[in-house]
Amino acid sequence: MMIEHSQATNGLSSTLTDPDRKIANGINGPKPLEVVIVGAGIGGLAAAIGLRRAGHNVSLYEQSQFASEVGAAIHLAPNANGILRRYNIMAEDFGAVTMSRLVEYDEKGTETRSVDLTEQNKMWQHPWMLVHRVRLHDKLKQIATGAEGPGKPAKLYLSSKVAAVDTDNATITLEKGDIIQADLVLGADGIYSKTREFVTGYPITLFGSGKAAFRFLIPRKDAVADSELKKLLENDNELCIWYGNDRRVVIYPCENNELLNFVCIHPEGEVQDGTTGWNNQTSMESLLKVYQNFDPKLLTLFQKADPGSLKAWRLMDMEILPTWIKGRLALLGDAAHPFLPHQGQGGGIAIEDSATLTVVLPLGTKPEEISERLALYEKIRYERANNIQEYSRQAGTDCVDGKPTIDMMKYTAYNFGHDEFDHSSHVFLKWRRAKSPELYSRMPIAFGPAPGPRQDIWGNPRPSLAQTFVTASIKFKTSATFLKNLFPTESFSFKSPGSVAYASFSITTLGNMVWLGGGGYNHFGLYIHGVQYTKKDGTTIDGTYMPLLFESLADPIVSGRDELGMPKVYCAIDIHRRSKSYRMQASWQGAKFCDFTLEGLSSIDPATEKGTIGGESDYGILVYKYIPAVGRDMRGKSDCEYPVVVPHEEESSVVPSTVKYVTIAEKSGVRFDKLDLDALPTLHHIVSVLADVPIYEVVKAKVVEGTGVPDVSSARRIE
Repeated sequence: MMIEHSQATNGLSSTLTDPDRKIANGINGPKPLEVVIVGAGIGGLAAAIGLRRAGHNVSLYEQSQFASEVGAAIHLAPNANGILRRYNIMAEDFGAVTMSRLVEYDEKGTETRSVDLTEQNKMWQHPWMLVHRVRLHDKLKQIATGAEGPGKPAKLYLSSKVAAVDTDNATITLEKGDIIQADLVLGADGIYSKTREFVTGYPITLFGSGKAAFRFLIPRKDAVADSELKKLLENDNELCIWYGNDRRVVIYPCENNELLNFVCIHPEGEVQDGTTGWNNQTSMESLLKVYQNFDPKLLTLFQKADPGSLKAWRLMDMEILPTWIKGRLALLGDAAHPFLPHQGQGGGIAIEDSATLTVVLPLGTKPEEISERLALYEKIRYERANNIQEYSRQAGTDCVDGKPTIDMMKYTAYNFGHDEFDHSSHVFLKWRRAKSPELYSRMPIAFGPAPGPRQDIWGNPRPSLAQTFVTASIKFKTSATFLKNLFPTESFSFKSPGSVAYASFSITTLGNMVWLGGGGYNHFGLYIHGVQYTKKDGTTIDGTYMPLLFESLADPIVSGRDELGMPKVYCAIDIHRRSKSYRMQASWQGAKFCDFTLEGLSSIDPATEKGTIGGESDYGILVYKYIPAVGRDMRGKSDCEYPVVVPHEEESSVVPSTVKYVTIAEKSGVRFDKLDLDALPTLHHIVSVLADVPIYEVVKAKVVEGTGVPDVSSARRIE
């Protein structure tokens, strides 16, 4: 029987908004993935929470019945605790205690080390906590499958043992014969994973680490009722380790300091109670025999345990897997990298795995993209998980002369000082950007590629056809001798050898700019006509040279300078337009330096006007890009400088402009006021030159309106 687990709309939390519901159901939005998670332990439930919150449909298949179990406590280190706190899971709300002190004893009960961790723990953003495993598991199950919270509740199927996984088609087959179809399968089924063999192609043989362990819990009140024992347990939030040469006892509190958790690690050959599995019944006699040479006070403490609660298990290990993924199946937690319990990071690293999966599989991930996303998951997690796995092995090595050879705090910074959400998000973002190598970046580079008028932040082209322009210009006869002083190199020259030249002052108001959220801005420039650039090979390019462009908004200035090499500077540009007149004032911080006036405007046929500034039939706009070098000893030198051309024909083919209205002025004028350096501290050197530009005769003054603003994407280096 084939079962499709797509959940109905009424399975959504009542807290979701209508847009949330649409997204989660693929209506007018990204379609969620159907995710099957095999195993509903800590790692599987954490993955279910993250993927549910991302908007996916999650189903969990757990082989057990989740029967009541006394359980044990685990470490919830800052790296894992931070992930849970992102989900608003606060472990202190269900009995977790902060790990504040470490005390070590030798087997005779002599204190060898005492460390107050209060100050050291301030290094970590989130607290290091000790929590009852069952309480944590119950909370994760509640958050994953409960009605409250974002996304659809995950569906949990108990007594559902998986027999096979089709990694190419993302299906699982249950032992009872049901075949479950999904988009993605996650193997979170622990150290004795069944899904693992469908990644490797064969069952993986576990091997003994040489150690076994007893575990049990003791009510603290029972222990401290004994005056001798009370001295050992007088501090709350304290983890104690008793070291023998080849065995140790780890004791730490949970349940608001009301329960003491014991993990007693010893050579595996000394008792036969614990074979495989971690829930095998053992006896008090076995426990006392293994630790018979330890301080009698510790043995007395052991005897406060309920004999029926004593469990034993053999600590199994596994060779590092060459890969955790195949097709649309990925392993996480102990299924991928089983941990020995010497550092208490096994559950935490499984939670980290789940965070990475959540990051690389956002809503909108397509089924055909899953394999490469899982490869990225493995790339992000593989080294860190295997490193910490190896640290755990090292932490379990035998003592020498009663002293541990490895300090359990040695790898704390590597273990704790890590936020997997932030790390994975950064790697995922770089990966996405690398898939679009033409993304445009500019300073500040730390924040990645920048949006602009030609493309969005992911390199997608911006539509430009609906953008509007209103351009007012005055074309005039002037002095070639004066203007050629504005040419940046000798390669620029006038085509005509005469002393008369033509130039235009032109103001454009741009509107409905998609890249500015529908807004716009003004720019005002000087355009020198009849210029040619002579290339190194002797050929020439005819164009209109633009030495300067004032703009009223910083975003276009920065974008145009960096990406296009345009000579842009800032000023305020205020326009007053009426049916028969057009006026512009340019100023800097209230200091007006230019008046531009057109009067007596009357309409003419727009078909009679050419679209270029000044109506010139040249090749394009010429500019010169110059970026100064950094450093006191580099003053006067450039990091780059070269000529740029924007070909009119290419530009109009990318974004064709439509001229809708043209009006001609009877009277026009432009006047600059040099002011002084105090009034124009950043522009005086420019305005003082513009004020001296001679205007012998106005050739034409006009206002042109239309749609389709060229995006200047055809700009290129001349050589």
